[in-house]
Amino acid sequence: MKNQVARRLSISVQPVPKQDPETRKRNFDETYIGFDLNAAKIEASRCIQCPSAPCQEACPVNNDIPGAFALLELGDAEGAANKFRETSNLPEMCGRLCPQEKLCEGACVVGFAIRPGGQKEPPVTIGKLEAFCTDYQRQQLSGYPMPAELAEPTGFKVAIIGSGPAGLAVAEQLAMRGHSPTVFEFWPEPGGVLVYGIPNFKMRKNIVDEYIAHLEAIGVTFQCNTYVGKDVTIDSLMKAGYDAVFLGTGAGVGNQMEIEGEDLAGVYSATEFLVRGNLAVDQLPEHFREPLPRLQNVVVIGGGDTAMDCVRTAIRLGAEHVSCVYRRTEAEMLGRGEERKNAREEGVNFEMLTLPTRIIGNDEGHVISVECQRMELGEPDESGRRRPIPVKGSEFTIPADAVAIAIGYGADPVVPRTTSGLKADRKALIQVDRSGRTSRAGVFAGGDNVNGADLVVTALAAGRKAADAIDGYLATLTPRRRR
Repeated sequence: MKNQVARRLSISVQPVPKQDPETRKRNFDETYIGFDLNAAKIEASRCIQCPSAPCQEACPVNNDIPGAFALLELGDAEGAANKFRETSNLPEMCGRLCPQEKLCEGACVVGFAIRPGGQKEPPVTIGKLEAFCTDYQRQQLSGYPMPAELAEPTGFKVAIIGSGPAGLAVAEQLAMRGHSPTVFEFWPEPGGVLVYGIPNFKMRKNIVDEYIAHLEAIGVTFQCNTYVGKDVTIDSLMKAGYDAVFLGTGAGVGNQMEIEGEDLAGVYSATEFLVRGNLAVDQLPEHFREPLPRLQNVVVIGGGDTAMDCVRTAIRLGAEHVSCVYRRTEAEMLGRGEERKNAREEGVNFEMLTLPTRIIGNDEGHVISVECQRMELGEPDESGRRRPIPVKGSEFTIPADAVAIAIGYGADPVVPRTTSGLKADRKALIQVDRSGRTSRAGVFAGGDNVNGADLVVTALAAGRKAADAIDGYLATLTPRRRR
């Protein structure tokens, strides 16, 4: 066993091919080209197959990572893909979007081991391997794998509000069990944050399109351009004959700075900036269809992954100067180091320890600059991070013809406000039990509208858990109809 482990630890990490910065900043193609089969087999063989599998424990959906890599090492990429699909509805997406360094890769024993010669190398590249083997499978099958069989129709109808990761997971799990899910989506196309929040250079949209087609093939129905809480309500859906409802509306309301000038032309929420910069006009609602103007100086406020999405989008839109303004240091940033590295490679300027205090406009009401103040770090605040403190006399301005505000998201209060008997907190986060049941009988919830803005994989995990609870609830009812 020791010899086997030593042999595996002697295998060098396989680099993941990606576009060079000068090329990729002129297109919206995925940054990472990805492994080929041979490199994937070698990288999978770096897994030492430790019995405790801390990588699996660190995964919110408990993927059997060692099991998948044992198959991939032998060249069975499709078998590895199926292993991931046993516990995940979105492995090709999670492989691209999860912060693996904080989850599975952060727990990988290989990353902590001292190799022969005393050198240390990174953990197994779990995320990129997950994306590779599921992509490989879809290429071989020309689409997502169909289930061997579907359960007999139960006659139960379930309304799913939101087509983000949680809602899609619920829809697939319930369709597999013979129920009839209908997904209601605010945006013109299904996919939620996977389409309208994730830029193409992080994940190409055809992956989502193929998955939606797969769901439709197994019996899921989508109704877009529907604002639940305004166009229809939860009460009206249940009166219309839905036996259960799942709320997966996410956290899509952008936080504001509450400083002078936020209402100027050229100041955008992160979502508006991203969708207008990344998507075709026919994919957008009417009020977002005016194209972005030609950009020269762009300031993005915030330091998370959404801020990185905005700065990297601005680069691809041809902006000459793009600055990320953040009030703490990089050590306090919550987003992925990988994304910051990519942004720097593409020419983004980082203004750390900097707080925007005012957005300045011209006589026509259009932004021309952002007034800022330098900061220093004091004692830790309630977040555990050191509190930024203004430095007197350090004010300065950054030229800007566009500003994107990316300082976090909150839940939409409309659904809790319009649903009788539904308990939510002061932040409009819906209260649920451990299985996803709300205070309203027959209504379940999960994802960012419960937990606050979080990860694709945690929303997925919540959706799978809620699907189990919905299935159990429906089993207590008498079917009133058949498909």
